[in-house]
Amino acid sequence: MFERPSGGEKAILVHICFQREEKTDLTEFEELAVSAGACPVEKILGNRKSPDAKFFAGKGKAEEIRASVVLNQAELVIFNHALSPAQERNLEQLFQCRVLDRTGLILDIFAQRARSFEGKLQVELAQLKHLSTRLIRGWTHLERQKGGIGLRGPGETQLETDRRLLSQRIKQINKRLEKVQKQREQGRRGRKRAEMPTVSLVGYTNAGKSTLFNWVTGADVYAANQLFATLDATLRRVEIADAGPVIFADTVGFIKKLPHDLVAAFKSTLEETRQSHLLLHVIDATCLEREQRVQQVNDILSEIGAKDVMQIEIYNKIDLLENVQPHVDKNTDGSITRVWLSSKTGLGLNLLVDTLKDFFGQDYIHGWVRLQADQGKTRAELFALNVVNSEEVSSEGYFLLELSLQKTTAQRLGLNESDFKKHK
Repeated sequence: MFERPSGGEKAILVHICFQREEKTDLTEFEELAVSAGACPVEKILGNRKSPDAKFFAGKGKAEEIRASVVLNQAELVIFNHALSPAQERNLEQLFQCRVLDRTGLILDIFAQRARSFEGKLQVELAQLKHLSTRLIRGWTHLERQKGGIGLRGPGETQLETDRRLLSQRIKQINKRLEKVQKQREQGRRGRKRAEMPTVSLVGYTNAGKSTLFNWVTGADVYAANQLFATLDATLRRVEIADAGPVIFADTVGFIKKLPHDLVAAFKSTLEETRQSHLLLHVIDATCLEREQRVQQVNDILSEIGAKDVMQIEIYNKIDLLENVQPHVDKNTDGSITRVWLSSKTGLGLNLLVDTLKDFFGQDYIHGWVRLQADQGKTRAELFALNVVNSEEVSSEGYFLLELSLQKTTAQRLGLNESDFKKHK
């Protein structure tokens, strides 16, 4: 057996193209490796009809990779595919270095980027579920029973012990996440009581969601030109003229072949997306594979139950395109379906604001309402909802309130649209 090195910067990237598989742009794969902290020294490509059961890439290609490992003194081999635990173990024994598949690579990036307590728990949960099938790896001592003077136990192997500890830790994390999820649900109920609409920014990773979120909300969320720059969901309240307050949510970016364990672990965070009134689907307009990426994001939205939420596509980064000016696309009904803009330079952001104003302004009402002295309960509820802009008391004893609120809220409080006047 071999001692696993602690480092892992010098890496060899491997991609095998199988029959009936679409051609893949490897730029994203390289960006993932660099984002994880690896330094790619060589890229090895291959073609096969189907994966090899033992070495995935086949014996001949595996030997080619092993020679490259020796030549480049590589510490890590990264496959752009999901490997089985047995394949990963066999390849490590052949290469005498660590082997990582696409799932493990993405999990490593998530572990580096998680900042909030909830985000760290979610990533750890996904890592432990992935690790639980790979405990045996290259370690022979995991197959031995405890023995020796002072070490004789009930006969439990080291592997069984590790599996039991993993299972206990997974249960602990699930309990903590349940508590965090209840807190999130409490916040959602509060926003629902206030009848405040929510807008979620979704899209493929590195499409510019956080940059757009910062511009719209005035927040200072970390944004960078890298995959998965931000993981933790951020909520901000924004006042939109003639449309009232709106909650904006910045969510984690999606990616092709996103590990199912990650989707499951982040479900409480992605719940914000499912319960939104509107999704702003941010798309990198410069990407050659943008149509495929749009489909991949929509597939994940379907998986989390958000496919029926109203969606407007935001084609971002038009400053990098020639002869493309900020504009909107509309459907046959006259509704806006796409907005073309640049969140970096500010081009077309006024069109987005106008779009949001039109979308939410339809259900928004502003004006003066007269309340009698015996309508104190309604007046108190209006102040509790923070929808009163100003108030005056007439000489006749009734209240004049300037209100800005959703039509549904007004109807719930017994106020009709005809009760609202443009002037006092």
